[in-house]
Amino acid sequence: MKPFLILQLRPETEASDDEFQAFLDKGGLRPDQVHRIRLDCEDVPQTLDLADYSGVIVGGGPGCVSDPPEEKTAAEAKIEAAVMGLMPQICDQDIPFMGCCYGIGVLGEHLEGRVTKDRYFEEVGTSECALTADGTKDALLDGLPAQFTAFVGHKEALQELPDGCVHLVSSPNCPYQMIRFGDNVYATQFHPEADSAGFEVRIGVYKNKGYFFPEDAGRLVEMCHASDVHAPELILRNFVNSYARG
Repeated sequence: MKPFLILQLRPETEASDDEFQAFLDKGGLRPDQVHRIRLDCEDVPQTLDLADYSGVIVGGGPGCVSDPPEEKTAAEAKIEAAVMGLMPQICDQDIPFMGCCYGIGVLGEHLEGRVTKDRYFEEVGTSECALTADGTKDALLDGLPAQFTAFVGHKEALQELPDGCVHLVSSPNCPYQMIRFGDNVYATQFHPEADSAGFEVRIGVYKNKGYFFPEDAGRLVEMCHASDVHAPELILRNFVNSYARG
Protein backbone atom coordinates (compact mmCIF):
# COMPACT_ATOMS: atom_id res chain seq x y z
CA MET A 1 0.00 0.00 0.00
CA LYS A 2 1.20 3.49 -0.78
CA PRO A 3 1.39 5.50 2.43
CA PHE A 4 -0.96 8.30 3.39
CA LEU A 5 0.60 11.73 3.76
CA ILE A 6 -0.37 13.32 7.08
CA LEU A 7 0.28 17.06 7.31
CA GLN A 8 0.05 18.52 10.81
CA LEU A 9 -0.28 22.18 11.64
CA ARG A 10 -0.24 22.21 15.43
CA PRO A 11 2.94 23.78 16.87
CA GLU A 12 2.21 22.28 20.30
CA THR A 13 3.89 18.87 20.52
CA GLU A 14 1.39 17.38 22.99
CA ALA A 15 -1.58 18.29 20.79
CA SER A 16 0.21 17.29 17.59
CA ASP A 17 1.25 13.88 18.88
CA ASP A 18 -2.21 13.16 20.25
CA GLU A 19 -3.83 14.16 16.95
CA PHE A 20 -1.39 11.99 14.99
CA GLN A 21 -2.20 8.95 17.14
CA ALA A 22 -5.90 9.66 16.65
CA PHE A 23 -5.45 9.64 12.86
CA LEU A 24 -3.72 6.27 13.11
CA ASP A 25 -6.27 4.77 15.49
CA LYS A 26 -9.42 6.06 13.78
CA GLY A 27 -8.08 5.44 10.29
CA GLY A 28 -6.89 1.92 11.10
CA LEU A 29 -3.35 2.82 10.06
CA ARG A 30 0.07 1.72 11.29
CA PRO A 31 2.95 4.19 11.63
CA ASP A 32 4.72 2.52 8.69
CA GLN A 33 1.69 3.21 6.48
CA VAL A 34 1.94 6.98 6.76
CA HIS A 35 4.37 9.79 6.11
CA ARG A 36 4.00 12.40 8.84
CA ILE A 37 5.14 15.98 8.33
CA ARG A 38 4.86 18.51 11.15
CA LEU A 39 4.75 21.74 9.22
CA ASP A 40 5.70 23.84 12.24
CA CYS A 41 9.16 22.29 12.28
CA GLU A 42 9.58 20.64 8.87
CA ASP A 43 9.38 21.85 5.29
CA VAL A 44 7.51 19.99 2.58
CA PRO A 45 10.32 18.30 0.62
CA GLN A 46 10.86 19.80 -2.81
CA THR A 47 10.99 16.25 -4.16
CA LEU A 48 7.59 15.35 -2.70
CA ASP A 49 5.36 13.72 -5.33
CA LEU A 50 1.70 13.30 -4.36
CA ALA A 51 1.47 10.37 -6.79
CA ASP A 52 3.54 8.41 -4.26
CA TYR A 53 0.69 8.54 -1.72
CA SER A 54 -2.71 6.96 -1.35
CA GLY A 55 -4.11 10.27 -0.13
CA VAL A 56 -3.49 13.37 1.97
CA ILE A 57 -4.85 14.06 5.46
CA VAL A 58 -4.57 17.56 6.94
CA GLY A 59 -5.11 18.09 10.65
CA GLY A 60 -6.37 21.07 12.61
CA GLY A 61 -4.52 23.94 14.21
CA PRO A 62 -4.86 27.24 16.02
CA GLY A 63 -4.36 29.40 12.92
CA CYS A 64 -7.09 30.96 10.78
CA VAL A 65 -6.81 31.46 7.03
CA SER A 66 -9.08 34.50 7.33
CA ASP A 67 -6.73 36.41 9.65
CA PRO A 68 -4.99 39.37 7.96
CA PRO A 69 -1.36 38.60 7.05
CA GLU A 70 -0.05 41.13 9.57
CA GLU A 71 -1.84 39.28 12.39
CA LYS A 72 -0.34 35.89 11.62
CA THR A 73 2.80 34.73 13.35
CA ALA A 74 5.72 33.69 11.18
CA ALA A 75 4.99 30.05 12.06
CA GLU A 76 1.31 30.36 11.13
CA ALA A 77 2.17 32.02 7.81
CA LYS A 78 4.73 29.31 7.01
CA ILE A 79 2.31 26.50 7.82
CA GLU A 80 -0.52 28.05 5.81
CA ALA A 81 1.71 28.66 2.78
CA ALA A 82 2.92 25.05 2.83
CA VAL A 83 -0.62 23.62 2.78
CA MET A 84 -1.98 26.16 0.31
CA GLY A 85 0.92 25.37 -2.00
CA LEU A 86 -0.34 21.80 -2.42
CA MET A 87 -4.00 22.64 -3.03
CA PRO A 88 -3.75 23.48 -6.76
CA GLN A 89 -2.39 20.02 -7.55
CA ILE A 90 -4.79 18.30 -5.16
CA CYS A 91 -7.85 19.98 -6.65
CA ASP A 92 -6.72 20.00 -10.28
CA GLN A 93 -5.84 16.30 -10.19
CA ASP A 94 -8.64 15.30 -7.79
CA ILE A 95 -6.15 13.68 -5.42
CA PRO A 96 -7.79 12.02 -2.37
CA PHE A 97 -7.76 14.63 0.39
CA MET A 98 -9.29 14.83 3.85
CA GLY A 99 -9.02 18.22 5.53
CA CYS A 100 -10.13 18.29 9.17
CA CYS A 101 -11.31 21.63 10.63
CA TYR A 102 -8.48 23.91 9.43
CA GLY A 103 -8.61 21.88 6.23
CA ILE A 104 -12.05 23.16 5.28
CA GLY A 105 -10.74 26.71 5.57
CA VAL A 106 -7.78 25.85 3.36
CA LEU A 107 -10.01 24.22 0.74
CA GLY A 108 -12.53 27.06 0.85
CA GLU A 109 -9.80 29.68 0.56
CA HIS A 110 -8.21 27.90 -2.40
CA LEU A 111 -11.57 27.67 -4.17
CA GLU A 112 -12.11 31.40 -3.56
CA GLY A 113 -15.00 30.74 -1.20
CA ARG A 114 -15.69 33.13 1.65
CA VAL A 115 -14.03 31.95 4.86
CA THR A 116 -14.57 34.48 7.66
CA LYS A 117 -15.38 34.91 11.34
CA ASP A 118 -18.64 36.71 10.51
CA ARG A 119 -20.95 33.76 11.23
CA TYR A 120 -21.03 30.08 12.06
CA PHE A 121 -18.15 29.95 14.56
CA GLU A 122 -18.61 27.26 17.21
CA GLU A 123 -17.31 27.15 20.74
CA VAL A 124 -15.41 24.11 21.92
CA GLY A 125 -17.95 21.36 22.45
CA THR A 126 -20.27 19.19 20.41
CA SER A 127 -22.43 19.87 17.38
CA GLU A 128 -25.50 17.95 16.24
CA CYS A 129 -24.80 17.14 12.61
CA ALA A 130 -27.07 15.78 9.89
CA LEU A 131 -26.41 14.20 6.51
CA THR A 132 -27.74 16.10 3.52
CA ALA A 133 -29.45 14.28 0.65
CA ASP A 134 -26.08 14.16 -1.15
CA GLY A 135 -24.42 13.03 2.05
CA THR A 136 -26.58 9.93 2.26
CA LYS A 137 -25.17 8.83 -1.12
CA ASP A 138 -21.50 9.53 -0.44
CA ALA A 139 -19.20 6.55 0.15
CA LEU A 140 -17.24 8.30 2.92
CA LEU A 141 -20.42 8.64 4.96
CA ASP A 142 -21.44 5.02 4.57
CA GLY A 143 -22.46 3.57 7.92
CA LEU A 144 -23.07 6.92 9.62
CA PRO A 145 -26.54 7.61 11.02
CA ALA A 146 -28.61 10.37 9.46
CA GLN A 147 -27.88 12.46 12.56
CA PHE A 148 -24.76 12.24 14.70
CA THR A 149 -22.76 14.20 17.26
CA ALA A 150 -19.28 15.55 16.53
CA PHE A 151 -16.64 17.54 18.39
CA VAL A 152 -16.11 21.11 17.16
CA GLY A 153 -14.25 24.26 18.08
CA HIS A 154 -13.43 26.92 15.48
CA LYS A 155 -13.32 30.68 15.08
CA GLU A 156 -13.88 30.89 11.31
CA ALA A 157 -16.13 29.05 8.89
CA LEU A 158 -17.30 28.86 5.31
CA GLN A 159 -20.00 31.45 4.72
CA GLU A 160 -21.34 29.80 1.58
CA LEU A 161 -20.68 26.71 -0.52
CA PRO A 162 -17.75 27.28 -2.92
CA ASP A 163 -18.34 26.70 -6.61
CA GLY A 164 -17.92 23.09 -7.62
CA CYS A 165 -18.54 21.69 -4.13
CA VAL A 166 -21.17 19.28 -2.87
CA HIS A 167 -22.71 19.86 0.56
CA LEU A 168 -22.60 16.61 2.59
CA VAL A 169 -23.19 17.44 6.29
CA SER A 170 -24.88 20.37 8.03
CA SER A 171 -25.67 21.50 11.57
CA PRO A 172 -27.99 24.17 12.99
CA ASN A 173 -25.20 26.54 14.03
CA CYS A 174 -22.77 25.88 11.18
CA PRO A 175 -24.30 24.79 7.89
CA TYR A 176 -21.15 23.65 6.12
CA GLN A 177 -19.84 20.86 8.31
CA MET A 178 -18.62 18.67 5.46
CA ILE A 179 -18.14 19.28 1.76
CA ARG A 180 -16.65 17.54 -1.27
CA PHE A 181 -14.94 19.05 -4.29
CA GLY A 182 -14.76 16.88 -7.38
CA ASP A 183 -14.92 13.20 -6.55
CA ASN A 184 -12.14 12.80 -4.00
CA VAL A 185 -11.38 16.09 -2.20
CA TYR A 186 -13.14 16.25 1.17
CA ALA A 187 -13.12 18.59 4.15
CA THR A 188 -14.92 18.70 7.48
CA GLN A 189 -15.48 21.56 9.91
CA PHE A 190 -15.85 19.10 12.78
CA HIS A 191 -13.05 16.81 13.94
CA PRO A 192 -13.61 13.25 12.67
CA GLU A 193 -10.52 12.05 14.54
CA ALA A 194 -11.48 13.46 17.93
CA ASP A 195 -12.73 11.56 20.95
CA SER A 196 -13.30 12.77 24.50
CA ALA A 197 -9.75 11.99 25.66
CA GLY A 198 -8.25 13.79 22.69
CA PHE A 199 -10.44 16.83 23.17
CA GLU A 200 -9.44 16.96 26.83
CA VAL A 201 -5.82 17.24 25.68
CA ARG A 202 -6.69 20.08 23.32
CA ILE A 203 -8.71 21.92 25.96
CA GLY A 204 -5.66 21.89 28.18
CA VAL A 205 -3.32 23.01 25.42
CA TYR A 206 -5.54 25.74 23.96
CA LYS A 207 -7.27 27.10 27.04
CA ASN A 208 -5.57 30.48 26.57
CA LYS A 209 -6.00 30.68 22.79
CA GLY A 210 -9.37 32.43 22.72
CA TYR A 211 -11.61 29.45 21.99
CA PHE A 212 -13.28 29.69 25.42
CA PHE A 213 -12.82 31.36 28.78
CA PRO A 214 -9.95 29.59 30.61
CA GLU A 215 -12.09 29.16 33.71
CA ASP A 216 -14.50 27.03 31.64
CA ALA A 217 -11.88 24.37 30.90
CA GLY A 218 -13.00 22.00 33.65
CA ARG A 219 -16.64 22.23 32.64
CA LEU A 220 -15.76 21.57 28.99
CA VAL A 221 -13.70 18.52 29.89
CA GLU A 222 -16.66 17.11 31.84
CA MET A 223 -18.98 17.82 28.90
CA CYS A 224 -16.65 16.02 26.48
CA HIS A 225 -16.49 12.90 28.61
CA ALA A 226 -20.26 12.91 29.00
CA SER A 227 -20.80 13.06 25.23
CA ASP A 228 -21.31 10.01 23.03
CA VAL A 229 -19.12 10.84 20.03
CA HIS A 230 -18.15 7.85 17.91
CA ALA A 231 -19.81 8.09 14.49
CA PRO A 232 -17.43 10.68 12.92
CA GLU A 233 -14.44 8.37 13.16
CA LEU A 234 -16.08 6.15 10.51
CA ILE A 235 -15.32 8.91 7.99
CA LEU A 236 -11.58 8.47 8.48
CA ARG A 237 -11.85 4.69 8.30
CA ASN A 238 -13.93 4.97 5.10
CA PHE A 239 -11.40 7.42 3.65
CA VAL A 240 -8.53 5.02 4.27
CA ASN A 241 -10.46 1.99 3.01
CA SER A 242 -11.63 3.84 -0.10
CA TYR A 243 -8.25 5.14 -1.19
CA ALA A 244 -5.59 2.74 0.10
CA ARG A 245 -3.84 1.58 -3.03
CA GLY A 246 -0.68 -0.03 -4.32
